[in-house]
Amino acid sequence: MDKKLETKRLWIYLILSFGLTWIIFFSFIGTGFKWDGSNPYMESFIGLGMLMPFVAHILSRLITKEGLPMTGKDSLMLGISFKDRKWKYYLFALLIPWVYFEIMCLMALVLVPDAFDSNVIMELGYGNEIAFASPILTMVSCTILSFAALGEEGGWRGYMMPKLIKLLGIPKAIITGGIIWGLWHAPLTVVGHNFGTDYPGFPFAGIIIMCIQCTLMGVMLTYITIKTESIWPAAIMHAVNNGNPSILKFFLNEEVFEKRFPGPFVSYGLLMIPMLVIDIIIIVRAIRRSKGVYYYG
Repeated sequence: MDKKLETKRLWIYLILSFGLTWIIFFSFIGTGFKWDGSNPYMESFIGLGMLMPFVAHILSRLITKEGLPMTGKDSLMLGISFKDRKWKYYLFALLIPWVYFEIMCLMALVLVPDAFDSNVIMELGYGNEIAFASPILTMVSCTILSFAALGEEGGWRGYMMPKLIKLLGIPKAIITGGIIWGLWHAPLTVVGHNFGTDYPGFPFAGIIIMCIQCTLMGVMLTYITIKTESIWPAAIMHAVNNGNPSILKFFLNEEVFEKRFPGPFVSYGLLMIPMLVIDIIIIVRAIRRSKGVYYYG
C-alpha cells in the first residue's frame, strides 16, 4: 500500500464531500429558513446534500485515476449477493434500528411513566391499528426510498472507511470516521435539524452528540458493509434509522417527557445505550471469530 497516495486520495475525498455538501446546506441556510418539517424546500436541500458523499467518491476516483471497478478489491461495492448467508446482514439492517428505537422508547417510558399516553390506546382501538404495523411499513418504504442514504453510504462506507482502516487500523478508523461524519452534519445541526436550537450548549453540544451517535452507528454500518462487501445494507439501515421505526413511540407523549428532561441530552442518551450494547456485541463476536473479519479488501 502506498500510504502517501492513500492519504492524498482520502483528503481529496473529504474536501470534495464537505465542500459539495456544505455548498448545498449553506445555500439552504442562506435563504433564512430554519429547521421546519413542513418546509417544502428543506427536504430537497437535505436529500441533494445526502447524495454528495457518493458524488465525491466518484470524483475522487476519477481525479486520482483510481478507476471505477465494479467487482474485486477496492470496487464501488454496488453489488448485491445473498450467498454464504449474507442475507442475514440485510435482515440485520432492517431490524436493528427497530430494536434500538423500541428500547429507547421503553426506557423513556420507564424513566417518565407520566409520559405514557393512554389516549393513544383509545385511538388505536378505533381503527388506528396501523400503528402496530408502522415499523414494517417504515422498513419497506425506507428500503424502496434508500437512494439518498445510498448517497451517504456510498461515500462514508464505500470510500472513506476503507481508506481510514488502511491508514489507521480499525479502532482509530471507527472513531475518526464517526467524528468526520458527525461534523459533516454540522450546518444542519446549527439550524436545529436533529436537536432543535433551544438547549444548553447550543450548537456545540449538539455537534458533539451527533459525532458520538455517528461513531456508534458507524460500527454497525461498517460491519455489515464489510461482511457483505456491499454498501446496500448500510444504505438500507441508514434509511430505516432515519425513519425512526417504533410502536412504543405512539404511546410516548414527547411533550411530557421533554418537560421533565428538556433538550436532546437525555433522549439521545437513551438511544445511544442500546446502540452501544449492539456495538459491543459486534466487536466481541468479530474478535472471537477471526482477527481478519473486520477489514476491507
